Amino acid sequence: MKAAIVESVGKVVVGEVPDPTPGPRDVVVEVAACGLCGTDLHILQGEFAPTLPVVPGHEFAGTVAEVGSAVTELRVGDRVAVDPSLHCHECRFCRAGRGNLCERWAAIGVTTAGGAAQYALAPVANCVRLPDHVRTQDAALIEPLSCAVRGYDVLRSRLGAHVLIYGSGTMGLMMLELAKRTGAASVDVVDLNPDRLATARRLGVSGSAAGPDDLDRPTGWDVVIDATGNAAAIQDGLDRVAKAGTFLQFGVADYATRVTIDPYRIYNQEITITGSMAVLHSYERAAELFAGGVLDPDVFISDRLPLDDYPGALDQFASGVGRKIVVVP
Repeated sequence: MKAAIVESVGKVVVGEVPDPTPGPRDVVVEVAACGLCGTDLHILQGEFAPTLPVVPGHEFAGTVAEVGSAVTELRVGDRVAVDPSLHCHECRFCRAGRGNLCERWAAIGVTTAGGAAQYALAPVANCVRLPDHVRTQDAALIEPLSCAVRGYDVLRSRLGAHVLIYGSGTMGLMMLELAKRTGAASVDVVDLNPDRLATARRLGVSGSAAGPDDLDRPTGWDVVIDATGNAAAIQDGLDRVAKAGTFLQFGVADYATRVTIDPYRIYNQEITITGSMAVLHSYERAAELFAGGVLDPDVFISDRLPLDDYPGALDQFASGVGRKIVVVP
């Protein structure tokens, strides 16, 4: 079958790989669409994936093409979205219900072959059947939405909070949509990319600008979310948190990224700094929210490109052009 392959650091090609074979509790999914994500750029840089080559793609949905001998929950022809999380269920963190921090953490499309291919292998337990009204190609958005849902689980947001989001790419826009639905008094978005910021305005924001100095919140924001992974944005965001507020590191930074904190201010103003890692007990809820219309796929997905164009799609994503880019086998 045809697949994108990260062969080595900085090198991605489209070529032929063996067709997947299901184990007893696996299914083979004929991929309808696979989204590109910042994690894919990290994999290309040699981060996250323990070994290369690997077929990337952890945001995907499709149709069940083959089922393992012990699969009874799904049938060939069922349309599914796939949670890429692969936890050991044995380590200290898995036993504590924190599988996203698994000591042997793995994920489809990160550590094992993923959905940037014609077919992908997944445990049946990771598959969520799609309702009739959800388009299969759109359902690639469910995985990033599940990460955003996890972010709001970490925030434990209270009603009436003033929220500032750095970045209006896919993840920043998803956090915007969830903020509006979790009782925020205001949601402001900052971004240096005017096209992406225009999309945030289209979705509805309280304020938008290239930087927080252009917004009217002199006492800071109750919740500040970085959805960029950019050191300058993170550093600025830490200084914008109001007393008793929370800073959420949601964007994925490079391993080498460093910022400076002010320990006295954190102590004196009771500021919380926290993070949100991937998916945790949030995929099924994201699928239900998606089916309920929490996102407009036609707004969020800016480009649908053929799998053959995967290297170019990755370059486009890295350049910041567009919003969610999906490849279609």
